[in-house]
Amino acid sequence: MKNVEFTIIVHPDETGGYWTEVPALPGCGSQGESTEEAVEMTKDAITGYLASLNKEGKAIPDEKGVVYKVTVPV
Repeated sequence: MKNVEFTIIVHPDETGGYWTEVPALPGCGSQGESTEEAVEMTKDAITGYLASLNKEGKAIPDEKGVVYKVTVPV
């Protein structure tokens, strides 16, 4: 079994905790009370997502995006 790397974006939730999204896997994400918990839950969601793709005979998408963090004047 090989490892595959995906970008996870973690967002603070307005009501507390955090929610996540995986840009390369539409609809894949999770949530948690801490960033660590949200990331761990998202790893589980990714595993399930990939298992579903495999079961359907679909290829695992390549992550093509690049995340940049920039600073701009305000």
